Amino acid sequence: MKIKDAVVVVTGASGGIGRTVAQWCADHGAKVVLAARSKGTLAAMAKEFPDAIAIPTDMRNPKDITRLIKKTIDHYGRIDVLVNNAGQGMHGPVETININDYERIMNLNVYGVLRAMQAVIPIMREQGSGTIINVSSLVSKNYFPGLGAYASTKYALNALSLTARQELAPDNITVSVMHPKMTATHFMENSLGSKFDMSARGNRPAPQVDTPEQVAEKIGSLIESGDAEAEM
Repeated sequence: MKIKDAVVVVTGASGGIGRTVAQWCADHGAKVVLAARSKGTLAAMAKEFPDAIAIPTDMRNPKDITRLIKKTIDHYGRIDVLVNNAGQGMHGPVETININDYERIMNLNVYGVLRAMQAVIPIMREQGSGTIINVSSLVSKNYFPGLGAYASTKYALNALSLTARQELAPDNITVSVMHPKMTATHFMENSLGSKFDMSARGNRPAPQVDTPEQVAEKIGSLIESGDAEAEM
């Protein structure tokens, strides 16, 4: 998928990876739809981009997701790329997982993504093409103490994404999965549950921390290549 002139919807766009993905797409000539809960932040961002609109959206709310897609179509007439980036972490051992908190992150990390996919798939099919990028995590390919709840949401996301990739290939709709590792954002601070204990890593070396810009560049390359998966 060529980025230039494409209509790109980015969820979780008010900060971190989402903000830099939106910036990367705008810098490469895309029309960007900024979706997040932070109305003021989105409005300010939209003014900075050559062609962008801000649509305040809570990805846990099905009505918000429906409104996001409808307003995008009303404004631009199409959706070429959906970047499902909005998500939240959770820390704590499996033994003490708070089920209510677990339901909250499952609602955002899995159900919200699935609802957004289901909303854009018919549109992309009618257009004759489209790209969906689902932002997962490298923890979905490992087993880290304290991250079972969060990782399990990303395991589920991987399965949905790669299955959809096979199902939608005949419609010229590409579904890809991005697996960032630890990134220099406020993600850890905004996670639910107990504070993440890095000592649980034992004698393993501290992980390398990527910048949001590095991750955004990789996501941009994934949009253009159409590969099934990419990781940092």
